[in-house]
Amino acid sequence: MVWHNGQLAHASAVRLSPFDQGLTIGLGAFETLIAIGTEPFAFSRHWERLQHSCRQLQLPLPERTTIHQALREVAAANHHVGGRLRVTVTPGAGPPGAARATTSPPTYLVTSAPRPTWPATARVITLPWPRNEHSPLSGIKSTSYAESSLGLAHARHHGADEAVFPNTQGHLCEGTGSNVFVVLDTCLVTPPLSDGCLGGVTRALVIELATTIGLPVRESSIPIAQWSHATEAFLTSSTRDIQPISVIDSTRLPKAPGPLTARLISQWHERQAVTVDP
Repeated sequence: MVWHNGQLAHASAVRLSPFDQGLTIGLGAFETLIAIGTEPFAFSRHWERLQHSCRQLQLPLPERTTIHQALREVAAANHHVGGRLRVTVTPGAGPPGAARATTSPPTYLVTSAPRPTWPATARVITLPWPRNEHSPLSGIKSTSYAESSLGLAHARHHGADEAVFPNTQGHLCEGTGSNVFVVLDTCLVTPPLSDGCLGGVTRALVIELATTIGLPVRESSIPIAQWSHATEAFLTSSTRDIQPISVIDSTRLPKAPGPLTARLISQWHERQAVTVDP
């Protein structure tokens, strides 16, 4: 069951225009969330980011309460308690080429799936091509995901679980579907948004959590050549939560999870147990 433009329907009954610009030119925005029961976790933060993406891409959005209820309905209808939820927004049908749709109604979709199972620790490699921090899509959760898809395929081909992009300045940027944290000189460090990474919801929550429990944390550029020198490292995303990194390129980290990462994971699960909208 999916939610399409205000109606709950079976996926086989949903029809999208062959001229939908989400398909023809990859123009759209999306959010991936997890459900706690059937309640979308951290919905307010995901909603704020979806609003930002849609403003930048000039896409209209329904009311906040409409999307919130659609997420609940889809999770319940599919019995995906604790599952993976997705909201997708496109301009709808448009003309050939890059010109924007102007008269067709937009497309709104809410779907769900079982939550993916990730390995206990991740093997990560550095990609040989950069993420452009100056791109107009930088910081936007865009449906134009081919670059990430190619990056993940490259990682899998080389026996890794995830790949990270440098940016054009040679700094660590982000994973194909994750943010990256490293421990350098006993301090937790993650790239700043100005280096081109997405403002991940889990990333922001981890920064806040680290501050709350007294762990030193900063947002700072990390030269790509230095990130394999970390004593600990981990990935964050909505479906991963906090996933320790065990191998960076050919370097095996001393311990995965390390003591700081293990403490964050424990505190993270405690926080999720008491709130669904932190």
